[in-house]
Amino acid sequence: MSETIFVVDGELESRRLARQCLEEAGYAVRTFSTVVSIDEALYGRPSLMLIAATLPDRSGLELCRQIRRNPVQAGIPVILLTVGSSEEQSCAALEAGADNYVAKPFSARELIARVQAALRRGAPPFSVPQADMVIDHGAMQLLVRGQEVAITTLEFRLLDYLARHRGHALTRDVLLDGVWGEMQFVTPRSVDACIRRLREKIEPDIASPTYIKTVRGIGYRFEAAAVWPTSAEDCNCIACTPPNANADANGRGAETRSLRLVKEEAAS
Repeated sequence: MSETIFVVDGELESRRLARQCLEEAGYAVRTFSTVVSIDEALYGRPSLMLIAATLPDRSGLELCRQIRRNPVQAGIPVILLTVGSSEEQSCAALEAGADNYVAKPFSARELIARVQAALRRGAPPFSVPQADMVIDHGAMQLLVRGQEVAITTLEFRLLDYLARHRGHALTRDVLLDGVWGEMQFVTPRSVDACIRRLREKIEPDIASPTYIKTVRGIGYRFEAAAVWPTSAEDCNCIACTPPNANADANGRGAETRSLRLVKEEAAS
């Protein structure tokens, strides 16, 4: 068998048992103890995921919901590992979007049977949503809804910084440090002016921004979801590679990649 299965479980013995059962059945297995540890690995597109309902850093149910909301990952079969098999547990697993559940402690026979059943049903055909925005770092190029947009170096750096920290509220001082750096004669108003110019170039409606949101009393937040193909077999071009795929622990190397972004509502 060539299928690769991800096991996400904070309990060491449970991970070991699941790995042993699956490898003896011929599957390739990768194990993770937390949600944080699996974030980048998900772009490898596993054949199936076993997720514990309770994890050290987040609910396994919420991780399942996150996977179902992401257009790249939504088709991955998911089996939740629950503590007990009560009606409440099983309903919670299915409502979160899981294909099935297995109660701990589980037997090797039951686990493999449920995994094989989920893999037989298979995932729906995968398609990559057309990106609303592409930030191409190598070419210093910005495409918005398929059209190239003229942009200054400073505007490009600000947009790239916002996009790479998407979902986070960033103060003007943080943006000044991250984008302007040691440049002299800049103030928080410099951020506001650059944001205004960016909005004129990327927003469908400047009066109601879709991407760059104002966080009153704090600064700005960029809202979008990143999308890539399922694996390198689908596409090998730089624009389709996850931006941190070849980065080191400090993020070096990621600047050569491109970000492909869609609106948040399109990814939910």
